[in-house]
Amino acid sequence: MRMRRKKHREERYEKCIGLAVESFDGIDNLKDIFGNGNPVHMEIGCGKGRFMLNLASLNPDINYIAIEKSMDVIIMAMEKIDKAGLTNVRFYAGDVDILKEKAFDSQVERIYVNFCDPWKKSGQAKRRLTHGNYLALYEKLLCKNGELFFKTDNRKLFEFSLNSFAAFPLRMQNITLDLHNSGYEGNIMTEYEENFSSQGFPIYRCECIFNID
Repeated sequence: MRMRRKKHREERYEKCIGLAVESFDGIDNLKDIFGNGNPVHMEIGCGKGRFMLNLASLNPDINYIAIEKSMDVIIMAMEKIDKAGLTNVRFYAGDVDILKEKAFDSQVERIYVNFCDPWKKSGQAKRRLTHGNYLALYEKLLCKNGELFFKTDNRKLFEFSLNSFAAFPLRMQNITLDLHNSGYEGNIMTEYEENFSSQGFPIYRCECIFNID
């Protein structure tokens, strides 16, 4: 279901403008966005921001770039970070495809893709964020031994993703078909994850390592 347009969304966005990356033009190094030399991690499809809020709070010495194409959704994420007073998160309201045009090679240490759209209709596979076209983008962005952390509740998307990963030059590890009963420690849940796991749905997770030494 499409989210209804938020009231006063432009005004709300402007109040958090200090957290926004309005354009990647003129940026040579992603660390310059933060004005420090801390490592950069990225979340693609940050949703309402609960995951990013908790992750950034636990890791103040890591810079996070959160990307979300829905303005109505990203506003809520930005407001969470702004209220918490965190300075290590920046948001880009747009499509991650923009990064295909930028020379940010080997600048990101970890990418998170949580509960992305499975694009179920025939012919939509190329739009999935674990399709080979996107894996090529992640390979470009990630540094040596850079990581992709992927979670979903969709079994078919997970199977598709494992096949995509297997066909790509990367290493998979920590694969689980039931994250919350796997004994994995340190999991940070998204709003979506909490809702679906509370109903008894299993959560699938995999880690990938790119550009292996």
